[in-house]
Amino acid sequence: MRRGGHKPQAKHPSGGGGVVKGMFGRLFIAAIVLLICTLSLLSTRETTQTAPSVIDVDRLWESTDSDGWRPSSAPRSDWPPPPKESNGYLRVRCNGGLNQQRTAICNAVLAARIMNATLVLPELDANSFWHDDSGFHGIYDVEHFITTLRYDVRIVESIPESKKNGKTKKIKAFQIRPPRDAPVSWYMTEALKKLKEHGAIYLTPFSHRLEEEIHNNPEYQRLRCRVNYHALKFKPHIMELSSSIVEKLREQGHYMAIHLRFEMDMLAFAGCFDIFKPEEQKILWKYRKENFAEKELIPSERRLIGKCPLTPEEVGLILRAMGFDNSTRIYLAAGELFGGERFMKPFRSMFPHLESHSTVDTSGELAKNTMGLLGSAVDYMVCLLSDIFMPTYDGPSNFANNLMGHRLYYGFRTIIHPDRKALAPLFIKRADGNTADFDAAVRRVMLKSDFGGPRKRIKPESFYTNSWPECFCQKTASNPADMCPSDDVFESLESQFDGQRSSLNLTSATDK
Repeated sequence: MRRGGHKPQAKHPSGGGGVVKGMFGRLFIAAIVLLICTLSLLSTRETTQTAPSVIDVDRLWESTDSDGWRPSSAPRSDWPPPPKESNGYLRVRCNGGLNQQRTAICNAVLAARIMNATLVLPELDANSFWHDDSGFHGIYDVEHFITTLRYDVRIVESIPESKKNGKTKKIKAFQIRPPRDAPVSWYMTEALKKLKEHGAIYLTPFSHRLEEEIHNNPEYQRLRCRVNYHALKFKPHIMELSSSIVEKLREQGHYMAIHLRFEMDMLAFAGCFDIFKPEEQKILWKYRKENFAEKELIPSERRLIGKCPLTPEEVGLILRAMGFDNSTRIYLAAGELFGGERFMKPFRSMFPHLESHSTVDTSGELAKNTMGLLGSAVDYMVCLLSDIFMPTYDGPSNFANNLMGHRLYYGFRTIIHPDRKALAPLFIKRADGNTADFDAAVRRVMLKSDFGGPRKRIKPESFYTNSWPECFCQKTASNPADMCPSDDVFESLESQFDGQRSSLNLTSATDK
């Protein structure tokens, strides 16, 4: 039977010469193809031999290579101090957990600067989850906050009473619900109009109520960094407690901090139910229905596409494949793990030196406040000061995202940031009994990580997770915009403040 498309070859008039030429041509092409394949194979083999297949664990205990970049949130253009007269008072209520509130505070300072408003000390929401009414005074050093930002905005602890015609009157703030991710233009028009009209406005809720990306004004972004990494300092007793825990962890050398987000709220949010028992799945479905917007999802697919927090065992397998041994000291920043000890047991068998603030706090202070802002604040500082930090879920996790940003600013301190989507098929194959080449495959994924070095921010990554390059500079830079200003951010601001003050004094003398 003749195959479709095939035609019998016509005989060449000169006999077999054409056949010979045809064969020669085919042999020539085959030789070329063989040569290309050989060169490609040699190239691949050379690349495989030169590409690193082992992770230098000892190097990870040190900060990542900065490529000459250093943190700096000092202004690099004209940044005058706040005018003597403000347009009114700005009150905000920062909702959410400690780190969501932290970003809201940064936005509140920026909003006050944009509107030339006097900022009333931000209110921290004592919500039903935290059961914590300690407020700004209970968590942050208020005097340090106000003093640090004195060149940027005016801050008062409360709206003062006004006296008119011998009567004392309290200014009532006009309440506004800002749009989510409101642009700078909204604050310069709608909000400013109400501020001037009423003398005071109250923005509530104030989580994510100011756009993150402000491309046309990097000085606004640097102000956010001054607030986040300089002005927001925890109260002395929190810093002392955190320091004592870090000292205890360092008694035997390096330590790694892991944010183990394997908790009921995050598992329910992510829709990761398939690895749990039927009764546990019911609990997660119920929590999801009561706390999150309805959304169609297939739990069995969530892990495959990298949407699930890593399990404790998966964390252990990654670290072991990277080359960390069972002597590694690990601090766990986590709430109550969902599913109980059966999920922790495999992790503990690989890495027995596990600690948490409850095991290393000798003061007993944290035991009295396990669900409050204090525990979250201590976890934040212990993770910030750790030699290595590893988030296991960075979806809507403000804690992990803010910490990654702070560690970049703190000198590019090492971050192990697993690519959950790339790792998911490896874990699924292993669970099905296919363990061949597992460790090597995990290393190949992890070797693509930058481990916390300078890198471009790519959507939807948050500015609070990566403030490079706005809040960084270089001592020697080819681009003048990247050159470092004064080494000291406050020295730079003081210089501009003195310059403006001298100018004002000169103007006053001329007017006389």
